[in-house]
Amino acid sequence: MSHTIPSALLELDGAVQAEGIDAGVAAHYGNPNAEQRRLLAGAAVVDLSRRGVLSISGPDRLTWLNSMSSQELRGLTPGQSTETLLLDPAGHLEYAIALLDDGVESWLLIEAAELPGLHAWLDRMRFTLRVQVVDHTLAYATIGTMAADPAAVALTAASPNGVPLVWTDPWTEVAPGGWQYATGTSHPGADWRWSEVLIDRSALPALRDAAAAGTVAAAGLLALEALRIAAWRPRGALDADERTIPHELDWLRTAVHLNKGCYRGQETIAKVHNLGHPPRRLVLLHLDGSDSVLPAHGDEVQGDRFVAGGEPERRTVGSITSSAIHYELGPIALAVVKRTVPGTVTLHVLSQGLSITASQEVIVPESAGSVAEIPRLPRLGVRAPRG
Repeated sequence: MSHTIPSALLELDGAVQAEGIDAGVAAHYGNPNAEQRRLLAGAAVVDLSRRGVLSISGPDRLTWLNSMSSQELRGLTPGQSTETLLLDPAGHLEYAIALLDDGVESWLLIEAAELPGLHAWLDRMRFTLRVQVVDHTLAYATIGTMAADPAAVALTAASPNGVPLVWTDPWTEVAPGGWQYATGTSHPGADWRWSEVLIDRSALPALRDAAAAGTVAAAGLLALEALRIAAWRPRGALDADERTIPHELDWLRTAVHLNKGCYRGQETIAKVHNLGHPPRRLVLLHLDGSDSVLPAHGDEVQGDRFVAGGEPERRTVGSITSSAIHYELGPIALAVVKRTVPGTVTLHVLSQGLSITASQEVIVPESAGSVAEIPRLPRLGVRAPRG
C-alpha cells in the first residue's frame, strides 16, 4: 500500500522520521518546541499522510453506521464533522473513527494499522443494505492543522462531491447527547482548534516544496502530541487498550450519544454511566524532569499504599499511555490508573530504571458515573419507623 511509503515531507531539512505506529511521517523537523508554537498559532501543518481513509457511499450509509456505532449520525448534514466509536458487545473500544459526510459519501479517517480490520468488518456487516465501502488511502492524504482556513497554510481540500473534505475535531465542547466527567470551570479542550484536511496524495510534493520555500511551516508529530495531551484529547491507538470503555477516557464528551437507539456495547455504556463507575480513569501527569527521561507508552505507574505502623508500600496503579515535552508545561503524560487512586496523591512512573515523581491533574474523577438518582429500597424484613 502506498500509504506505508515514507512521505515526501520527510525530504525536508531536519526531518526525523517517527517510529512505531506513526512510521512514515516526521516526528519533528529539528525544533519540536518552536513547531508547537507555530502549530498552536495556526501557521503550520502536520503530516498525517500515513493515516487511513475509507468512504461509505449509498443511501443507507448513515442509518447503517448509526445502528452500529456510539454517535447519532442520521442527522449529519453535508460538511458536518463528528466522531464515533465501534465497541465490542461488552462495551470495550474497538475502533475510534473521525467521520465527515459530504451528502454523497461518509468519510472515515482512521489509524493506518486499523484500516484493514475495520474495512473487513464493515464489508461483513453490509448484508443487503445499499452501501459500499472503499479504501481511498491511495488517493487522499490526511494533513492536520489548527489554521481556521486551510488555504492559509497552502492546503487545498479534496472535494470529489462538491464539499471540501475538512474534518473539524468536535473536542472543543460537549457534543449534543454527550456527557463530560471532567469538572471545573474550564476545560483545556476548549482551545483545541484542530482539523484534518484530505488532499490529493499527488499534492504532497507541492506541499513539501511550499514548506521548503517557507510559504508554510511544517510541524512534526511530537508537536501535535504535546498539544493533544495538554488538551486531554484521547487518541485510541495510544490511550486505549483491549479493556478500555469510553467512560475511562472521558470520551462520552464527544463520541457517544446517550439518548440514541440500540447499538453494540450500548448496555455497558448506559449501565456504567447511570448505575456504576468506570474501573479506571484518565489523568494528566506533570512529570519531574530533573533526570531528563520521558516515560514511554506502557511504562508502569505506581502509588503509595500506607500500612498502619509501617512504611508506605508502592503498588502498581496504572500505566502511561502518551507522553511528550510541552513547550510551556514541560514533560507531561496521560495515564490510565485505577479509579480508586485518590486524585491528590503523588504518583511514581518507572521508566528506564528510574522512578519519576508525577503529580496528578484529574481528568476523570473518582466519582465519574452513577448519575441516575435511584432511591434506595428498604431491606426485606425491615419495617420503616412510624411517624
